[in-house]
Amino acid sequence: MAEQTAAVSPEKLTADELIERAEALVPVLAERAEETEELRRVPDESVRDLKEAGLIRVATPEMYGGHGVDIDTLFEIGWRLAQGCGSTGWFYTVTQSHNWAMGMTSDEAQAEYFASPDVISSSAFAPTGKSEMIEDGWSISGRWPFSSGVDHADWVSLGAMDTKLKTPAWLLVPREEITIVDDWFVSGLKGTGSKSVVIEDPLFVPEYRAWRPGPPHPQARDRHGRSSYGIPSSQVMPFVLAAPLIGIAQGAVTEYTEVTKKRVFQRGPHRQSAAESPGPQFRITESAAEADVAVMMFRSDLKELIEKGARGEALADIDRARFRRNHCYAAKLSVRAVNRMFDAAGANALRSGSALARMHRDVNAGSHQVALGWDDIAELYGRVRLGVEPPPAMW
Repeated sequence: MAEQTAAVSPEKLTADELIERAEALVPVLAERAEETEELRRVPDESVRDLKEAGLIRVATPEMYGGHGVDIDTLFEIGWRLAQGCGSTGWFYTVTQSHNWAMGMTSDEAQAEYFASPDVISSSAFAPTGKSEMIEDGWSISGRWPFSSGVDHADWVSLGAMDTKLKTPAWLLVPREEITIVDDWFVSGLKGTGSKSVVIEDPLFVPEYRAWRPGPPHPQARDRHGRSSYGIPSSQVMPFVLAAPLIGIAQGAVTEYTEVTKKRVFQRGPHRQSAAESPGPQFRITESAAEADVAVMMFRSDLKELIEKGARGEALADIDRARFRRNHCYAAKLSVRAVNRMFDAAGANALRSGSALARMHRDVNAGSHQVALGWDDIAELYGRVRLGVEPPPAMW
């Protein structure tokens, strides 16, 4: 199939310009955050705003209409959006990560997928459906849960197992070929719309729409000029899940600070401004420090990974374990930061519509994602550090 490219938007923005546009959307998304929860998906207006700001093209390869930035810009934007609405930040990093990953697929798949530079896709990577490798492709059917952003998706990537290579495979399916099951009734990140995807009758997926995550892809790095394609995708994807949690923690620090400025403690006959009380001061200080540390750790790791990818440098086991440790530790820091402030926010924080209560629900819900599970990754890092072979599944 001859290579095709989509019509390229005339507006190409720098990383700083894109981040500035994301920051301008934070108060807008915050105003819609309660509506996003009620809808249990990101509102159409928010998706339109992301597109009009050029943010949906951040992870799109430049030859298909992207801005020519690398994946670190995606995360800088993602945690800013999450400061206003955690669900929208999650939707953004997850769906944009697919646009990044598609740059490593076949030419045929890329030409189809990027027919529009503002393409959005969702995923359900766990191989919970039925898949069979057949001539020239796959036959799939069944149910795949937790497909974040599927209501707005043009494509869906569904998990399968390559029985020949004994590795995961992700199969790209057009939106019109699947059925969405409205089963996303949860305690937090309600607005991500992470519903189940169902294919009732066996569907043929051509082999060129299958891609296998894992090793670096130097061909894609050279073709698209992105150093991040020179590192294993397994080292990139967990950033996708942890970045919104950092943004939620940052937003919670801002929210708790503003609430505390207006709050008054009644202590017997005496009234005291909460802002003058050591308790809230200490909590703000420690939580802000944790959020800042998570950001610094992310930026440092991304810089190191992208530089290694540019050089085509293989990652040592201890580095792979360290990066995975830091993904999970950033999530742990974010949860701790939000919980500390919520615990001292008083009864008003329990009211329906409380931004701090929503952030508390969202950050704890996001931390339950299996890729951010601290116990398994702490074991992984400890075993590698001690020279003990880790379980294969941890890689």
